[in-house]
Amino acid sequence: MLNFSANLTFLFNEHDFLDRFGAAARAGFKGVEFHFPYDYDKAVLAEVVLTSGVEVVLFNLPAGNWAAGERGIACLPERKAEFQEGVGQAIEYAEALGCTRLNCLAGIAVGDHDKAMETLVDNLRFAAAATQRTDIRLLLEPLNNRDNPGFAVPTTAQALQVLDAVGNRNLQVQYDVYHAQVMEGDLTRTLETHLARIGHIQIADNPGRHEPGTGEIRFPFLFERLEQFGYAGWIGCEYKPSGATLDSFGWLAEWR
Repeated sequence: MLNFSANLTFLFNEHDFLDRFGAAARAGFKGVEFHFPYDYDKAVLAEVVLTSGVEVVLFNLPAGNWAAGERGIACLPERKAEFQEGVGQAIEYAEALGCTRLNCLAGIAVGDHDKAMETLVDNLRFAAAATQRTDIRLLLEPLNNRDNPGFAVPTTAQALQVLDAVGNRNLQVQYDVYHAQVMEGDLTRTLETHLARIGHIQIADNPGRHEPGTGEIRFPFLFERLEQFGYAGWIGCEYKPSGATLDSFGWLAEWR
């Protein structure tokens, strides 16, 4: 059976953030994920997680000024110290929340691309070793460069090349179906070929990044294949509901 987690950055946003944990639990989710926890006190969040009864399965390392358009800082040479400090902060939050996966966003490469990729590899070596010491899995997520122009790692193939350069098995790919469909398609073959190096999957349909069934991706087929492949990780529902959040779960009820 596949395990679906609710991405609280996108789902239940009719509620304040801290109330979304309980809303997800009431909707039947056992796991939740979100972009960033850092605006909230660790102890407060831990209490909310405990009382709601959900598992925090994933969140991102600090990624710079998100509102200003930054999508990570791992490839920015002048911000290595800030990145390393952020890794420590993320680990502290992960330990407080019982979360065993952290996602790294590479960032938008500016200037010398080779230097940016060298910086990314160095930073990921640091982060992979630091998270490994605390039994936390580190992930690297490709983002499509249509929505995120200039993003340093826009495809699965490029992410795998970075993993090879880092050389630490604690680093895996976060495979977002929406971004992959925009950039490369061939979803099921990619998942089958590289499943051992994929630590988390996220879903949204294309175009529009709405719930499954609103676009071109054949999600029932994809889910069946993931079960056949023996995928045992989480699948994060990281989509923008086309209406109210609860009304967007018809696909999930049908699949279950």
